[in-house]
Amino acid sequence: MLFSHQPRAHYAHAQLREVICQIRFPAILSIGAEEPAAFQEAVRRTFPRYAVKQDRLPPKLTVVNGTPQMETPPSVTNYHFLSTDNKWKLNLTRDFISLSTLSYDGWESFGQMLDRPLAEFIRLYQPAFFQRIGLRYVNLFSRKSLGLEGTPWRELFTAPYLGVLAEDLEERQVAASHINFDVALDNSCRTKVHAGPGLVKQTAPNAPQDSEVKFVLDFDLYMGGQLAPMLAAGALETLHGHAAPLFEGAITDRLRQALR
Repeated sequence: MLFSHQPRAHYAHAQLREVICQIRFPAILSIGAEEPAAFQEAVRRTFPRYAVKQDRLPPKLTVVNGTPQMETPPSVTNYHFLSTDNKWKLNLTRDFISLSTLSYDGWESFGQMLDRPLAEFIRLYQPAFFQRIGLRYVNLFSRKSLGLEGTPWRELFTAPYLGVLAEDLEERQVAASHINFDVALDNSCRTKVHAGPGLVKQTAPNAPQDSEVKFVLDFDLYMGGQLAPMLAAGALETLHGHAAPLFEGAITDRLRQALR
């Protein structure tokens, strides 16, 4: 079952790792040509920490006079604005603005954190339209933290998210089983889904590595096209409305009880 009619619920033992809202727009060259001082001033009380990084884009294969060549795109300036505790982060580049958090406690508070930065971005940069509005939920399920050690994944997740793990197999027999699909939610919204067990690597220098296999459930809900900037809040509400039926359709009653 992909969608469930279970009522929206808040879980005491939620396994959300990160929530990200990213909004893409046609490139605005003034972002990157000079530091966004006016934007920083507008958001500085909530996001006082500031950093600048150069994002390297992956090489692209191009054909010049019939000859394939690898082309390295120029790096993109990425402005970071962080909360005092580093749990909330705004990113601004010439073609997207995003808000992400490692401390999600509900849609209402997330929306409040996004409200002012998005309004100030629209006021200062006046984008012609938005090309993509996305809302992403990354869940990492730990059987150890939920008291479910030894419970097969097939007792915790529904068949569409399991692949071969839905079969009556010992998990140690399966080296890898990952599911990826892109499905329409209505006539304007879609979601890309990645699901499956794996090890979560810590990228920070000298960080201890976690040896527990966790189940990744990653929903990237989005709208595309030429979307009016003033309709962005409504678009995000629509995307959020699809998130709960998707999540509830992915988990079983056994897992639902463990999440409390």
